[in-house]
Amino acid sequence: MDSQHPFALLTPDTVLDAVESLGFLSDARTLTLNSYENRVFQIGIEGEQPLIAKFYRPDRWSDEAILEEHEYSLELADRDIPVIPPMQIDGRTLFEFAGFRFSLFKRFGGRAPELDNPDHLLMLGRLLGRLHAVGAMKPFKHRPTLTVQNFGHDSLAWLRESGIVPENLRPAYFSVADDLMQVIDQRMQANPYSTIRLHGDLHVGNLLWRDESLYMVDMDDCRQGPAIQDLWMMLSGDHNQRQGQLAELVEGYNEFYDFDPRQLALIESLRTLRLVHYSAWLARRWDDPAFPRHFPWFASERYWADQVLTLREQRAALDEPLLRLF
Repeated sequence: MDSQHPFALLTPDTVLDAVESLGFLSDARTLTLNSYENRVFQIGIEGEQPLIAKFYRPDRWSDEAILEEHEYSLELADRDIPVIPPMQIDGRTLFEFAGFRFSLFKRFGGRAPELDNPDHLLMLGRLLGRLHAVGAMKPFKHRPTLTVQNFGHDSLAWLRESGIVPENLRPAYFSVADDLMQVIDQRMQANPYSTIRLHGDLHVGNLLWRDESLYMVDMDDCRQGPAIQDLWMMLSGDHNQRQGQLAELVEGYNEFYDFDPRQLALIESLRTLRLVHYSAWLARRWDDPAFPRHFPWFASERYWADQVLTLREQRAALDEPLLRLF
């Protein structure tokens, strides 16, 4: 397989042949869905509802890590927690065809929730409380843990070595980023926390509102980490707005799992780590032709100048008053 372009050999015919290898008869209708890390397609099936086929990026996860994600999704679904688990065919969820690993999912539509709606936030809090109650029952064995090292220091090391940061902005970017990592190291050590199994990348794009219920999708980034990682991205606006949103989330959350208010001290550290990790993720994938095509701004000076300003704002945010529960 072409190591520079891992999906170069994943042709439309290969996609259809992979799905049909499991006993389905395709009607040859294929729709490419938004996904950059993996490749995801809606496949028309003769006489049945279309299926979703997800082809995993080669060399990203081990088979054991993918299967652990599947097991977690199925464990949640078995407890009637609204997630979209992979389909089981002859007791299996992970398949291989022409050197590609893939899974199938039932098609599931919906719309984005309204996170400015208190009722939606309350329901989301309940959903997250149920998710974390199950996530806390046992740890992952093959999935990573979110740490300052892998999200922060390792990401900065990659950005340094890749040369992607424009030369004239390197001193400013790495100066503020290195300072932030020192502060975050201290903050995380000063605020000990336990880790549980998380969704890991729970933004509004991974939530669906359907039939008066909220569903979670895309467990591809599930990992161990502090529970607050699945909550803080749901908060937006000024301090008072975020305070109100947090109150609604936690009210629902506490119905199923005890919220640890000490983790509120981690929010801005986790936000900073996500910013740096996201830039490093784009840099790591820059050899994949899909990335320059969909993220052309990433290699521009303006992006990196904006990142310097954003990280400076994060340095100030780390010293602002914490959100509180009253």
